[in-house]
Amino acid sequence: MTTQNSFGAAASFRLRLRTPPTLRLELAGLTPLSVAGQSAADVARRPVWHGNEAMPLGEWFDVEAIAGNDATLVFEGDLSRCDGIGRELDGGCIRVEGDAGDYVGAGMRDGEIVVAGSAGMLAACEMSGGRLEVAGDVGDYAASALPGDMDGMRGGLFIVRGDAGARFGDRMRRGTALVFGGTGDFLASRMVAGTIAVAGEAGAHCGYGMRRGTLIFAGPQPEPPSTFAPTGHDIGVIWALLARSLAKHGGPFAGLAVSRPRRLVGDLAADGKGEWLLPA
Repeated sequence: MTTQNSFGAAASFRLRLRTPPTLRLELAGLTPLSVAGQSAADVARRPVWHGNEAMPLGEWFDVEAIAGNDATLVFEGDLSRCDGIGRELDGGCIRVEGDAGDYVGAGMRDGEIVVAGSAGMLAACEMSGGRLEVAGDVGDYAASALPGDMDGMRGGLFIVRGDAGARFGDRMRRGTALVFGGTGDFLASRMVAGTIAVAGEAGAHCGYGMRRGTLIFAGPQPEPPSTFAPTGHDIGVIWALLARSLAKHGGPFAGLAVSRPRRLVGDLAADGKGEWLLPA
């Protein structure tokens, strides 16, 4: 039996990819709240951009109403050529049972997105709230700014279970991002605020141009550049709070509380006051 919302239509939908798109398919705007009160047929008629042509969503997806008390969209199939999934999400839940394209969760303000596979470039860029979790890898510029903008991720929780590409957290301003794997070059470049914790190996030039914010290396510790200086401050209290908040995510972050981290400040070349925490 299909759960009905206040409009008398299905509250949740399963979208099964039937035909892989030839060009990039833009799914921005297709959110659980945007289809509230619509039938499966209505959703299938929604126009989406395939290259520079607007076409019905049903050209590529079979749309099925499913039971559920919460507003949910479930995508099935290889959506690596489908961009903008959950872009500007403002509530509800999106699950992707496969890979996703670029801009997953870009500008999302609330709700939850869970990707069972990997995601493309610019995941979580300018995210300001909610929770985004990617079970696989993410491409370059995740948790960063949109091209031409000044501010990156602005809030919320972003979890990457695999590896991240280059420029992860570029211009990040607020929020928390965890990477269970490694990252590419220029991790946390030009970071303004927020917290990034990395369990794997980081690429070159970590913290380049970093202004403020916190960068935690829970695994292999990179060689600090000359523009980051050690401090002798007692950070026992703040470290206990940080370690406790990260421990609930498990894995390599679970045992951080028993360590005493080194603290470095920089990037001094940019008059920055960001911090690196390197647990012993």
